[in-house]
Amino acid sequence: MNRELLFQRIAVIGVGLIGGSLAGACRGRLAARVVGLDRDQIHLNQAIALGLVDEVGDLPTGVAGADLVVVAVPVGAIVEVVRATAPHLAPGCIVTDVGSVKGDLVDEVEREIPPGRAYVPAHPIAGTERSGPEAAAAGLFHESLCVLTPSSRTPEEALKKVMRLWEGVGSHVVLMDPFRHDQIFALVSHLPHVVAYALIGTVLNRGDGEEELLQFSGGGLRDFTRIAASHPIMWRDILIRNRSEVLESINRFRQVLERIAEMIRTQDTVRLVQEFQRAKEAGEQLR
Repeated sequence: MNRELLFQRIAVIGVGLIGGSLAGACRGRLAARVVGLDRDQIHLNQAIALGLVDEVGDLPTGVAGADLVVVAVPVGAIVEVVRATAPHLAPGCIVTDVGSVKGDLVDEVEREIPPGRAYVPAHPIAGTERSGPEAAAAGLFHESLCVLTPSSRTPEEALKKVMRLWEGVGSHVVLMDPFRHDQIFALVSHLPHVVAYALIGTVLNRGDGEEELLQFSGGGLRDFTRIAASHPIMWRDILIRNRSEVLESINRFRQVLERIAEMIRTQDTVRLVQEFQRAKEAGEQLR
């Protein structure tokens, strides 16, 4: 094995935005060979044409001999895909994923991993509202965060290799408890998508001249439409899988909305300004 390469053969299951970007970033730099696997033949053709992978194949032959398997499918399909992959994993193979939900999912996936193989849960904090191989970019992860959520059963050597993988594509790696991960991302990622879908739904459900309403929408609404343009199946799976934390976040958001509504009703201008100023300062820190 070339000592400059981290892996000899990486199999990426799901060559969409995240999987395709990771494949392209690893190809020729961190792996001697990158194989793309996807149930969509059009996606496979695009991945080859775009130079994201060296070859494509089916699940059994694609993962055979791989020393790293990346499961880059919607959260709702991760366990099923790992289960189908398990009989074909080579001894010493590391399995990782890119799912936005961890929690109990980590334990469910670990139960599917055969002895002598390892699972390292990962969540790269990168992406756009676009999807598919044509949205992939090898530089997507540069200066981004990647959260790894190992359990007590995660082998230390496998964890270190996956850390080096993400650092190798430009990410800053953070280690976190799987359940704490779900609490945090319910608030900072999952809730904003719920709010975006709800806001666009409010406009569309108005029922009187929605085209006129959209015609006069400004940048504020367009920011929400960008989020609402995200892949519906992917976000359905994320919200259902993390439903306990998401529902808690929705409840917190509802309480804040009710508080602001009361300020508006009572014309409490002082508290409104205080509320908005607090949000403004937080927003400036995030820029």
